[in-house]
Amino acid sequence: AFSLALLWSESWARFYLSSGILPTMASLWRTHGFALLAVLLSASLSVDAISFHLSPGAKRCLKEEVHKQQMVVGQYSISDGEPAISILVTDQAGHTLFSKENAKQGKFAFTEDEFEVVDICFTSHSNAVASHIKSSREVKLTLKHGSEAKNYDQIAKAEKLKPLELELRRLEDLAQEVVNDFQYMREREKEMRDTNESTNARVFWFSVFSIGCLVSLATWQVFYLRRYFKSKKLIE
Repeated sequence: AFSLALLWSESWARFYLSSGILPTMASLWRTHGFALLAVLLSASLSVDAISFHLSPGAKRCLKEEVHKQQMVVGQYSISDGEPAISILVTDQAGHTLFSKENAKQGKFAFTEDEFEVVDICFTSHSNAVASHIKSSREVKLTLKHGSEAKNYDQIAKAEKLKPLELELRRLEDLAQEVVNDFQYMREREKEMRDTNESTNARVFWFSVFSIGCLVSLATWQVFYLRRYFKSKKLIE
């Protein structure tokens, strides 16, 4: 897909150059094509950010979908004040991925072996000192997934990558995420198709069973009424 995009862009650049429309576009693509493409693909990366106010004694939980082997990095900041706020991150099985009492500012990171829906809960603890406080505290949370969660500056230093090589690494990771997303959607589609076919088969056999019961009941009624009328000598 990446090579096709390059060929498509080059063909349009040649067209504009030969037709006289925007003659500098071809030279612009040759000099800044990779940078522009990197900016466009980087813009497609998802970063989830949320901000809310938490009242004393209140609790708010957020659910986040995490794909298989996908790194998630969360950054939180809580405004100064009382009462204390704790953070608890758990998966569907109840395993604790991260916890922090009296949280103010920090980061957390985790990776799941399978697709999970994790709960990120913020709890404001009310105590005797803060029982008379009516003001709420502001909570800010930013979540980054996959390649966006990676620290490419450290990767560049560790592997001694040049700027262009680093951008290609980012594009490679992003392309791999797109492939993984398509694979996950195919798996989900297969599961839904299997569920649909199983449901249709059950409905079909239930309909056959219902028709058989109705036919059997109608046959029994005919023979029963026939014997009854014969016993009363209403028919021969």
